[in-house]
Amino acid sequence: MTMAIRPSWLLTPGEPRNGPSVPAAVQYHRVLAGDKRRIGRGIFAIILLAAGLVIFPTVIGRAAALVDVQMGKTPPILGGTDYTPLSHASSMISLGLLIPWSMLIQRWLYGVPGASLHSVTSRFRFDLLGKSLLVFGPAWLVANALGALPPADEFPWSQTDLIAMFIATMLFTPLQSAGEEYGVRGLVFRVVGSWTRNPGTGLVAGVLVSSVLFTAMHGATDPYIIVWYFVLWTGLAIITWRTGGLELAVMLHAVLNTFTFVLAVTLRVDLGSATQDRSAGVGSPYLLVPTLTVIAITAIVWWCTRTSGPAQTAGRVQAPRHIFPPSAGRPA
Repeated sequence: MTMAIRPSWLLTPGEPRNGPSVPAAVQYHRVLAGDKRRIGRGIFAIILLAAGLVIFPTVIGRAAALVDVQMGKTPPILGGTDYTPLSHASSMISLGLLIPWSMLIQRWLYGVPGASLHSVTSRFRFDLLGKSLLVFGPAWLVANALGALPPADEFPWSQTDLIAMFIATMLFTPLQSAGEEYGVRGLVFRVVGSWTRNPGTGLVAGVLVSSVLFTAMHGATDPYIIVWYFVLWTGLAIITWRTGGLELAVMLHAVLNTFTFVLAVTLRVDLGSATQDRSAGVGSPYLLVPTLTVIAITAIVWWCTRTSGPAQTAGRVQAPRHIFPPSAGRPA
């Protein structure tokens, strides 16, 4: 007996597109959990992800550098200090490739559909993205603006480069932010979360390991920057767990990075040094403002998803849920 399968465009709104290999009634971080812990396979998955994190920017960055060299510029990938619009765009695009790469790794090593990385409904919930942007976006922008108050070195950008940097940032930085979220808060969070027998222990391990790894990858030695990164990545992992998907994490990460680059271009900051220098003494107490804001946003999401909110587990039958309970009213 064969089972008729409806095409994805016939599914009703909110209905998951999970295949039979996506378990029902399982939270986001436990989708890859099975009878065996498969730690070796998980480590291999993380190594493959890290390889993409290195290979994609190297290949695409060097290809873009060939054009910059012809224009008399030496971008950072060639040991220079000319952070050009082309090198910026190539960096953003290459990290955006982590989205399909993470999906491919999950499908190959675990047999779980790549689309399940979006959320437990196996789709990207744009309605949730929009609502979260309206609710948290303004406060998040203000917090990060305050965090950028310390003065920075200016760079003699040409008007053409400023416009090109603005366009490249608006088009590709959200893609870069999403790529990192799918790789770390998506794949790594799930891989580590599957290594334990107990879901709670897997959650703690997934949050801590993914946050520590991603903080270490940024190579910061300044204590303020380290605390800022660790709290940010931890908050995004917890939010992913509480909402059953990556939408809020992608939004917060994309708004942060896009706004930071746009503000830097507006203030004519030397992005070549600003994006790479995380040494001791570079950070400042101003970073405590966005750090505390992340904690507040995480606490609000946790509180508002106690009895209602986005779907937190996979399954064909899902009760309608909203990011805020009806009693919370409309956001101002």
